Amino acid sequence: MTEATRSTSRPLELTELLTLMLEVSERISSTLDLDELMVRITEIVKRAIDYEVFAIFLLNEKTQELRIRFSIGHPQEVVRSLRIKVGEGIVGRAAQTRHSILVNDVQKDPAYIASLPSMRSELAVPLVFKNRPIGVIDLEAPLPDFFNDSHVNLLELLAGRMAMAVENARLYRRSVRQARTLQLLNEISRELSSVLVLNELLRKIGTLTKRLVDYHRFSILLADEQAQTFNAVISLKQDERMPEKYTVPFDQGVVGAAASLRRPVVVPDVSKDSRYIRVNPETRSEMAVPLMHRNRVIGVIDLESPQPNYFNDDHVRIFSTLAPQIAIAIENARLYERVARSEARLERDLRHAQEIQMHLMPGIAPTIPGLDVALRFQPARELGGDLYDFLASGRDRHVIAVGDVSGKGAPAALYGAMASGTLRSLAPQKLAPPDMLKRLNVVLLERKIEGHFITLTYTIWDPRTKILRLANAGMPLPILVRKGQCRPIRAEGVPLGLLEHTEYQEVAVNLESGDLLAIFSDGITEAASPGQEEFGSRRLEHVLRQNAQRSPQEIVDRMFDEVRLFEGGRPQRDDQTLVLLKVR
Repeated sequence: MTEATRSTSRPLELTELLTLMLEVSERISSTLDLDELMVRITEIVKRAIDYEVFAIFLLNEKTQELRIRFSIGHPQEVVRSLRIKVGEGIVGRAAQTRHSILVNDVQKDPAYIASLPSMRSELAVPLVFKNRPIGVIDLEAPLPDFFNDSHVNLLELLAGRMAMAVENARLYRRSVRQARTLQLLNEISRELSSVLVLNELLRKIGTLTKRLVDYHRFSILLADEQAQTFNAVISLKQDERMPEKYTVPFDQGVVGAAASLRRPVVVPDVSKDSRYIRVNPETRSEMAVPLMHRNRVIGVIDLESPQPNYFNDDHVRIFSTLAPQIAIAIENARLYERVARSEARLERDLRHAQEIQMHLMPGIAPTIPGLDVALRFQPARELGGDLYDFLASGRDRHVIAVGDVSGKGAPAALYGAMASGTLRSLAPQKLAPPDMLKRLNVVLLERKIEGHFITLTYTIWDPRTKILRLANAGMPLPILVRKGQCRPIRAEGVPLGLLEHTEYQEVAVNLESGDLLAIFSDGITEAASPGQEEFGSRRLEHVLRQNAQRSPQEIVDRMFDEVRLFEGGRPQRDDQTLVLLKVR
């Protein structure tokens, strides 16, 4: 720098000083953008002092280190790497003492940090806000005795306003960053709650958290209570999935420490921490955050970086907020998988039970002398409570039984199987229909199951006489169609398994050629339309009359088609069974 250049750094007149101070107040208070503020500060200082090297250092209160936030004249490698402890060098002393320090010849100051060997004089002015140092303005020149007391006084006047502007801009930047972080946390929470497949969830957690913390390695380790270990279930490196899996004992490593302490653990330099388990050679710093659910550690999130001192308080706050939500999402996904496995097992069991139930009842209509028989059983669920059976005891005695157990599903199916088995065991005694119902009622009461009973129509067909004898225990009245007319067969009685000492009546019907007899469960007549209207006996009789000349199987198919059409796609409310007997 020449003498001519030095002479331009003259003290400002009072008028110029007042003008400058007004402009400073206006320019630095009109922006909250920290980067823009730094540029404006350098321009203002340049007008008062014709510097060659200028830097604004900001203080990291946690590490008590000063780093260059903005610079003119420093090489980029110096800006990136220079860290000055409070109390060290000229800049560090200014921050520590909160007083300006002017050194006219740095070569004579043993504490000088020679970031630029060609510099000879230096002026460091602290930025103090509310009696707290937040940084330092530092000017350097290649000539000795370049800076003077006027420069010191001027910068001290400017520094107070600059410190306030810097702190406001930093506060604004933190607020914006926190708002963005909260928005991201909200988005991540919504996305995590929508994923129920564990492997997909774990990968999504790693991908989404990358938007919050730019980690080098990310792992989720889940607790294995039996083995007393944390097992890595996913490991990502720069968002790419790593194939290796590893385990960490409960009481070992940074992961074990976080779980034991039940709080995040940050290790600035793993080479200086005896707890560190060397898994990744490039790791220099590590952060482990426990995943807690219902006061129980279910796992640990582990983040690693090749940079020392990488993880800070913001990272801890972010993951402390996110960890409970991740834990809940993981537990929900695990619960979903357990439920899915249980449902799959239950579905298999139900399919097998359905096969067994279908084998317990005849799958096709039997051959009965003098009758054409058709049937269909349509359960409302995988298993149904309706039943039918055909038993023959000689050429002149053919039993047709149709029943309906209270309720639906597996309990009704089991109760029906018990009743059907009892019916078959009593059949060889060749009891009359009322006696059969009476005996069956006694057996069911002996094995009474709360809330369960059965309605049953029990008929005996004699092909020689064409007489059908029947007794009814609570089933809908069978419908006889003869010569285009329908009439119910009046046989009534109390359902089985409800009351003791119940008597039943027998009705004998002489059937004629062409007669059609329908025995059905109430699931058909009580089938509901979208408007909650029931199918009813009138519609059933209409379908029977209109199709009486058809074969029994065609009539059965038409009846169920009409019921399905009437229901209009609504779920079936009850089991539906129809047995048709047509006299040849």
